[in-house]
Amino acid sequence: MYLLQYLTPTIIFPIALMAALLLFFSYYIFEKKEKSALPAEPDNTLTEGAEAMAERKALSLPPLHSMGRRDIWVMLAITAVYALVAFCGLGDTVAPESFYSFEGEDYTFTLTLDEPTEITEIIYYTGLHTGNYALRWSSDGAYWSETVTFEQSYAKLFNWLYVDFEPAEMKYIQIWAKNIPLEMGELALFDGEDGLIDASKIGFPEAARLLFDEQQLVPEAPGYLNSAYFDEIYHARTAYEHIRNVKPYEVSHPPLGKIIIGIGIRLFGMTPFGWRFMGTLFGVLMLPILYVFLKNLFGRTLIAACGTTLFAFDFMHFVQTRIATIDTYGVFFILAMYLFMYRYIAQDYEAPFRKTALPLFFSGLCFGLGAASKWVVIYGGAGLAILWLIRQILRGRYYIKSGRAFEFFRYEVDTVLFSILSFVIVPAIVYYLSYIPYGLAEGMTLGEGMLTSGEYLKIVVDNQKFMFSYHSKLVAEHPYESPWFSWLLSIRPILYYLEYLPDGTKSAFGAFGNPMVWWGGLIALIYVFMDFFKKRNGRALFIIIGYLSQLVPWMAVSRIVFIYHYFPSTIFLVLALCYSFNVMYERQKGRYKRAMLLYTASALVLFAAFYPVLTGVAVPQWYTTNFLRWIPEAWPF
Repeated sequence: MYLLQYLTPTIIFPIALMAALLLFFSYYIFEKKEKSALPAEPDNTLTEGAEAMAERKALSLPPLHSMGRRDIWVMLAITAVYALVAFCGLGDTVAPESFYSFEGEDYTFTLTLDEPTEITEIIYYTGLHTGNYALRWSSDGAYWSETVTFEQSYAKLFNWLYVDFEPAEMKYIQIWAKNIPLEMGELALFDGEDGLIDASKIGFPEAARLLFDEQQLVPEAPGYLNSAYFDEIYHARTAYEHIRNVKPYEVSHPPLGKIIIGIGIRLFGMTPFGWRFMGTLFGVLMLPILYVFLKNLFGRTLIAACGTTLFAFDFMHFVQTRIATIDTYGVFFILAMYLFMYRYIAQDYEAPFRKTALPLFFSGLCFGLGAASKWVVIYGGAGLAILWLIRQILRGRYYIKSGRAFEFFRYEVDTVLFSILSFVIVPAIVYYLSYIPYGLAEGMTLGEGMLTSGEYLKIVVDNQKFMFSYHSKLVAEHPYESPWFSWLLSIRPILYYLEYLPDGTKSAFGAFGNPMVWWGGLIALIYVFMDFFKKRNGRALFIIIGYLSQLVPWMAVSRIVFIYHYFPSTIFLVLALCYSFNVMYERQKGRYKRAMLLYTASALVLFAAFYPVLTGVAVPQWYTTNFLRWIPEAWPF
């Protein structure tokens, strides 16, 4: 009876789920393989000669499986459903976009109300630049209050904020900037009876009208739907600075990710929806890429559909792509570059160079685009290099055994030179060009030799030095930092937003993993390792190399790290799950088709259960405490 008091749902759920996962995957170990009576789904695969097939057997690397018409419809359906869920409640589509600039002679102004009014609340919307404002008031113009200072800090840009003051009767309100320049988007005054004071009852200089021209946008309360949060204060801000040719604030990562965020801002304005749009879109676009990847790997519509759905509704994928940070773009290009690398290495050894060149080029291009977004993609590049080298060794063995060493030499010279172009020269060009906004912010002109100037080169080189120094020497503490080994079981989520509401509910969300994907994926990954060592399976090796290339570098990182750094690894967790599904499928136990569907459905059920802490939807506090906090103290919902 003593122990029963601790058996709350939050304890029972994770124990029951882990037991179910172990039971599900136990089939992988203990069931003997049976010969398949059912063929794989019909596909147009690359033709291989008998000698190539014999050579491939060493690593069991199958040929590519192509997409069928049914796959197109399934892929589009999954993508469309996810897109509807992802874009729903993303953020306000409107926000103040006309900003009053406190600078020069306009660094101060005075507001005049029609009559003395008790002001109980003042809300303002912050724009670019950081510093402090000052405010004082008078009810008669003769006696003035003490000065109240309020801040526009780097952590609160593009936020609705309250001025901290005691309610008082005011007729004249003087505001000035203590640091210039500063930009403010809107200013709202509230009285205790009627609420928001209409701008027609406020007298102000003509220049200050920009502070009262969008009063309909003043929210009932600040929140994540109308304000920037977490690292959006860096990346969305910097994207906006690139658009305005302002010297960027956030320079600790390469520029391309912020440039991509800026596309959404150009389309929808400097609004929460605008700065989150491109990340969400890239999160949606990951799904068809992954579907094609899984179909190429395993040739089965069911497995491709289940794997894509698992990835789509993984908590990390959902949350991280709906926030305006640059991690999404790194993961997107990692996924794409590994897809193209697989399409390269899975081709027949007899395939001519011209046929292998295209996937090799696109793999390198995606590597370059990813590296120009975030350096974490370079870790994945190491995995690509290992896979490329293995391909050359195996192809060389095949040609040498068949007495065509010279033919291989000619092919290899072309491949090496083209690989240098694809993985070194093209990425370097992409990376170099991504710094164009930095040059424009320094007053340089693109059409006047900017790219070939020593000044532009210095900007690029100096930023690489700064980034390396910043990340290698960063010493800081954070309540949601987590060591790499805790990521494997999603032990310490990072909480992005938390607000306790007056009605007793709570709005919170953070980034962590769907247990069906992360816990089950880890078990599946162990089985993938086992399969490789037992059978030297090429697909298993591909998954292992991809996973380790994204995880192992973090083991040596001494600076603080967070669970979202594990996001790229989730691609390979899904591949490992689908690898396991494929083994079970081939053993011809009909119930395992249903089991795969049940597994996927379970992930959707968990997504629905955890939806409030993935989106910030307000729920009673008892719900998160009693049902969602599976790891007490560590899961902070």
